[in-house]
Amino acid sequence: MPTRRPPRPTLLLLVRHGLTPTTGRVLPGQARGLSLSDKGRSQAEAVAERIASLPKVDAVYSSPLERTKETAAPIARARGLRVRAERGLLDCDAGSWTGMALKQAAKKPEWKTVQQHPSGFRFPGGESILEMQARVMSALTRLRATHPGGTVVAVSHADPIKVAAADALGTSLDLFQRIVISPCSVTAILYSDGWPLALTVNSVGDLSALAPS
Repeated sequence: MPTRRPPRPTLLLLVRHGLTPTTGRVLPGQARGLSLSDKGRSQAEAVAERIASLPKVDAVYSSPLERTKETAAPIARARGLRVRAERGLLDCDAGSWTGMALKQAAKKPEWKTVQQHPSGFRFPGGESILEMQARVMSALTRLRATHPGGTVVAVSHADPIKVAAADALGTSLDLFQRIVISPCSVTAILYSDGWPLALTVNSVGDLSALAPS
């Protein structure tokens, strides 16, 4: 009986979108119409240059929002690829908290749960953190299945990348807030037949070490 070959490892490069005019001040959720700031566009060009140090990129995906598509565009352009939309990469649906100032959100009694027990929190009228986690991990599974053995860029948002990093690190969802994901940082996870390998988390520097030796 022939031995089953394990699937070829797939390298996922999870990129957070660049700065917008409200980054760090407002809870954007899945709000549309929010574009990159001038600095955010510069960050997007810079991360495209960093990713260009790798020998290949097979596909570039982003959430359907403007800020992620604008970040993904120079990465795809450098490789002669198109940006493919993937709804599973969307930020958590913040429901009635969408657009709320972070200072105001931090004063709510639920904020302690958001930070210390996120697995037990649901945004009013929106999504639970557990639902976001399931959605994001399902999306990453689809990308791996579509590009076995490939290198895939997925441009997303801070919290979705945090949950993916927590999964790769074997960390509880209730500890995912301890992970920092900066604008236009790269979190590289290698998925094979065994457990995932977190090659780098929140990298804002040189990526050439990710190239196969």
